[in-house]
Amino acid sequence: MTDRPLTLMAVHAHPDDEATSTGGVLARYAAEGFRTVLVTCTDGGCGDGPGGVKPGDPGHDPAAVAAMRRAELEASCEVLKISDLETLGYADSGMMGWPTNEAPGAFWQTPVQEAAARLADLMRHYRPDVVVTYDENGFYGHPDHIQAHRITMAAVEMTDLTPKVYWTTMPRSGLRRFGEAMREFQEDVPEPDPAEAAAVAEMGLPDDEVTTWVDTTAFSGQKYDALAAHASQGENIFFLRMGKERFAELMGTETFLRVQDLTGAPVPENDLFAGLR
Repeated sequence: MTDRPLTLMAVHAHPDDEATSTGGVLARYAAEGFRTVLVTCTDGGCGDGPGGVKPGDPGHDPAAVAAMRRAELEASCEVLKISDLETLGYADSGMMGWPTNEAPGAFWQTPVQEAAARLADLMRHYRPDVVVTYDENGFYGHPDHIQAHRITMAAVEMTDLTPKVYWTTMPRSGLRRFGEAMREFQEDVPEPDPAEAAAVAEMGLPDDEVTTWVDTTAFSGQKYDALAAHASQGENIFFLRMGKERFAELMGTETFLRVQDLTGAPVPENDLFAGLR
């Protein structure tokens, strides 16, 4: 052990992603005195504009949206007590199949090794003990999430510094509860077509394959407030509709798949830093 604080680095695609799947662990480990580093890869310019103006609609200004979302990201980091925010500044690629996927400067178009080299420099600077990002499919197929996964794993290989690497995931039992909550709090939820239902059924992992279950119930209020800081995207943040108490019940545990470990800590585990302290 050294006098350097244990460090968690979370690599996310857009402003607001940091709160959805890792807001609890970021707040928890900050409260425990660890250094928490957030790397946000894109500017979020394909998000909603003021008044809910959608990308591609008249009046949607990606540069203005990006500036607004940067301010919201900083507010979220303050709520979660994140030690260090780093932004790579790539253009938001939008959802899979959007024309913005092909735009010059889009994250999806950036060579993996080029972006990974920038991230590797940050890893050498912060020397994270734990790195968290998405799985190979970005959990649900978003191109920027997939690209964040690719550059993170490439950067880990370039640096060979990090004892533990995790991918965010959800247990299938949790996904079922989430679907029930959507029907509870959102009227007129359409039944998915068979192809969509099959895709949803393949998301996440069987419960017994989830390696890491971190109790973040005590920090669910911070997580909720961090999501609320992204007010411009509120229409897309379903969780805000359920209120803090119900949110804590559904979102009080964050789950991960451990994909690299040099500590020998047994799984399942309840701490990203198991084996390091």
